[in-house]
Amino acid sequence: MIVDRNLKWNHIFHYTWRSMLYFFILSVSVYTLHVEFDIEKLTLPFNAVATLSTALAIYLGFKSNNAYDRWWEARKIWGLLVNYSRAWGRQVISLAIPADYEDAQALRKWQFKVIERHIAFVHGLRVFLRKKHAYNETSVTEVIEDFNRYEDLKDFLSPEEYELVMDKKNPPNYLLQLQSNDLQVAYKNGWLSDYRFVRLDETLTEFNNHQGMSERIKNTPFPRPFSFFSRMFVLIHGTLVPFAFVEELGWINIPLSLLINFVFLALDLVGERHEDPFENRMDDTPLTAISVTIEENLKEMLDRDDLPVKPEPIEGVVF
Repeated sequence: MIVDRNLKWNHIFHYTWRSMLYFFILSVSVYTLHVEFDIEKLTLPFNAVATLSTALAIYLGFKSNNAYDRWWEARKIWGLLVNYSRAWGRQVISLAIPADYEDAQALRKWQFKVIERHIAFVHGLRVFLRKKHAYNETSVTEVIEDFNRYEDLKDFLSPEEYELVMDKKNPPNYLLQLQSNDLQVAYKNGWLSDYRFVRLDETLTEFNNHQGMSERIKNTPFPRPFSFFSRMFVLIHGTLVPFAFVEELGWINIPLSLLINFVFLALDLVGERHEDPFENRMDDTPLTAISVTIEENLKEMLDRDDLPVKPEPIEGVVF
């Protein structure tokens, strides 16, 4: 997620240079042919292009709003995951009650185990939702792969559990199954009453819901006609713009056309970059930062000192 108020120009240039180069060459060509070679037929009515600009602006605004809704829904889902993770830690610590001192020692180990396994679930879900490769977009993405490794789960699982989980097609879902199995162990040991068992199981169900809602966004792409036609309409509109101004503006038509085309191109890219929030890109929902926050909160509940180091923004980007 980009957190700097001002965007980096190298990021903007990376996404726009090909299209802007085409629009620049086109504008210069139209000016040269019309003015230098006196080809007067290279013009279009201004009103026709203005009408197309209005329609395109409405279309791109609709696309951007819906793309932002997907991004914001993803952020809300992971915000709820933070809340329920804190509730899970609190419930595991406060609702499970030992029968005697020796039982208390075993219960404490059990509490550490299920809370650390939940940290593994959060990190595993983050990796599961993101692609396994880093996009070669800018220098920033050279570090993205470091935030996208199942190896992070090794610190919170036993070697046997780690190998077992990694053998599954859906590791985070299987981790929730292991959590459910351990709830049954706690119930059989008398640490949980019927009511408390149900309360903890309900919290586990919420984690299933968070994973399912995230997978729905991940596996249901933004309707492709919106993306396809927006790119095509921006290209057609950008191609026509120089022909509408060259008669009256002459060489000023070149920078003016570039400015107008950049505005519409930026609107299209804003929607495109936010429609898929789990794709391991700079515009993603910051899953790594959220996962580290959950890890920190749960470790503090266990009175542990080995708190994780939160990743610093890299060129204004939080992953």
